[in-house]
Amino acid sequence: MLEACSAASRPRSFAARLESRTDSTPLARYLLRAYLAGLPVGDHYRDVGEILLGELFANAVQHPVAPADCFVEIRFALIGDRLRLEVHDAGGGRPSLRPSSTDNERGRGLFLVNELAERWGYCPRAGDIGKSVWVLIAPTNATRETAT
Repeated sequence: MLEACSAASRPRSFAARLESRTDSTPLARYLLRAYLAGLPVGDHYRDVGEILLGELFANAVQHPVAPADCFVEIRFALIGDRLRLEVHDAGGGRPSLRPSSTDNERGRGLFLVNELAERWGYCPRAGDIGKSVWVLIAPTNATRETAT
């Protein structure tokens, strides 16, 4: 479900700026795993969070209308029992769902975002330089692996 931005407090938050390169995507996912490892219920967001962050980050890198030397900022916050992920880039444009064909390997990222996120949306950044795409993720019933 696509929604507009709303002001929300961001307790327990994390932010980092990464190079706008496809090989920064694994680092973004690693930083999310590290952030979630510090939360008592972080494993309830890990799988869906990694998928969605990977898709949003890849979109920010692959579809920019910005100089190549710009950074992509990622932000994570646990707000109540929802995980909020944000990806900020300097590119213009508006993310939108579009139909994809079976012979095209691209164009399914926002479909996954729309299906797996509880809600998602985008906001223009301050000064009209780029945008922020965000998702809210509901916790899953993940179980912790215990050592025997």
